[in-house]
Order: sequence, then structure tokens, then C-alpha cells
Amino acid sequence: MSHRTIKALVSGRVQGVSYREHVRQQAQRWGITGHAINLADGRVEVIASGESTAIAELIDALWQGSPAANVIGVEVEDATFAAPADFTTG
Repeated sequence: MSHRTIKALVSGRVQGVSYREHVRQQAQRWGITGHAINLADGRVEVIASGESTAIAELIDALWQGSPAANVIGVEVEDATFAAPADFTTG
């Protein structure tokens, strides 16, 4: 089982629409740690660390978002830092 940590920047209508809570729920479902935080430019930053197939599932979920969200872009890069021990939103 391989491990992967990513940083994703999600753009579109992703603030004020329960997007971060949606991401947190999906991350907990797959045992992923990290965070989802609003950025000043309107995007959401997601740091996620977990088993590679779980991270792939989460990336798919980032594109779907919450029902009120309208995701237009997800930029994903592999990260070399360690994610937090749980999943938080801010």
C-alpha cells in the first residue's frame, strides 16, 4: 500500500457553499488527513495525505464538490511535507 500527499487548489464557486465540509467528510470516509481552507483569492486549498487509491478517490470528489458548489478547476501537485494527524477545515 503506497502513501501519497497532495496539495490541491480548487477554483469556482467553492466558498460559502459547504465545499470544505464536503471535502472533510470525504477525507474522513477514506482515512485521509490534511485540511481544506479558504484562500483570499476565492479558491480552496486542500492538503491531503493517505493511501494512494484513497487520494485518487478524494481528487474525484474535489471535482464534484457539495451540491451548491460549481467547481471549474482542480490543480493537483504531489507534496513532500507531512499532513496533519487529522482533517480540519478553516
